[in-house]
Amino acid sequence: MRILSPGVLLIVVVFAVLLFGGKRLPDVARGLGRSLRILKSEGKALRGEFTAGARGSAAAPAAAVAEPERVVKSAPGASGASRTDRAA
Repeated sequence: MRILSPGVLLIVVVFAVLLFGGKRLPDVARGLGRSLRILKSEGKALRGEFTAGARGSAAAPAAAVAEPERVVKSAPGASGASRTDRAA
């Protein structure tokens, strides 16, 4: 059973041209392609991390070990409203 018959594809293309316009359609397609490329590369990286973890590798990538920042508010009456601190 074919889901995308030629008639359905024609309706989708006409709808896309009406929705985005002929001039913006290439930009939309380019952005969609970039998004899919990023999603694919992140999926490969995630799959690699899982396979490395399953093998017993304790080495974590440097990007995954980044420390989160937290906002530390000072006591009332103290100078300075807030500051950003690295999590310990």
